[in-house]
Amino acid sequence: MKIHSADYRVHPGKECRLDKWPTAQKPFCESKEEYKKLLEKHVASLSTLQQLHYASHRYALLLIFQGMDAGGKDGAIRHIMSGVDPQGCQVFSFKQPSAEELEHDFLWRTTCRLPERGRIGIFNRSYYEEVLVVRVHPEILRSQSLPDEVLDDKNIWKERYRSINDLEKHLHRNGTRIVKIFLHLSKDEQRKRFLERIDQPDKNWKFSLADIHERKYWTKYVSAYEECLSATSTHHAPWYVVPADDKDNARLIVSQIVLDGLEGLKMAFPKPDRKRLLELQSIRRHLLRNVGE
Repeated sequence: MKIHSADYRVHPGKECRLDKWPTAQKPFCESKEEYKKLLEKHVASLSTLQQLHYASHRYALLLIFQGMDAGGKDGAIRHIMSGVDPQGCQVFSFKQPSAEELEHDFLWRTTCRLPERGRIGIFNRSYYEEVLVVRVHPEILRSQSLPDEVLDDKNIWKERYRSINDLEKHLHRNGTRIVKIFLHLSKDEQRKRFLERIDQPDKNWKFSLADIHERKYWTKYVSAYEECLSATSTHHAPWYVVPADDKDNARLIVSQIVLDGLEGLKMAFPKPDRKRLLELQSIRRHLLRNVGE
């Protein structure tokens, strides 16, 4: 089966109903060995394209990962980017904002971590937390010392969507390409993964009581994600809803989406001008004449 990125894209202007999007689908591979070979092929292709991306130094690529707890964000990033040169890739995980970060607007802390040209930036959670977690827990919003007029419940989320869309349009206009991935996990699969984290000692560190607490707000999170995906999936910064109940399948889909994102860039290795070619030829002659040096 061929993986088509477009099958998972949230079309701009259309309402996203997550109950209409599957959390699981038929596996692309019939065996674990076949899966490993295909993922290795994707990783090798990503490595090659990343080197070209780094050398061409024209665009930046920003990958944003969002999803429920235990959705597989860490694993997807680790497996898919395993072949990428660390010099050309930066990963940032955004947890609870610090005191300093809360003194700025909600986009400030992530803007400081945007990738440079030629690099791939990965946000494990992002500024989207400010229209997801904060929306589910409005007490967080009230603790941010915002002006009263900003705290208008009727407008704040629409205004934040607008700020996000304006930022992403600005970044696109200036050479940053954005790919946003929502790992769509079922509540039952999350329960299984939480139990696994408890039962396996080497995964105990991944689990906390806060994870169980957040499960109580599952319906509210789904609603917040639906509105967010509907309002912020654009032609220049699309959202992709990836079925995440099967980790192997999800990694293959995500890697194909990232591959398509890189292949869509107009990249080429820099061509030396005449002066540079003459300089290289001069160095070459010197090295051939002085073999023992």
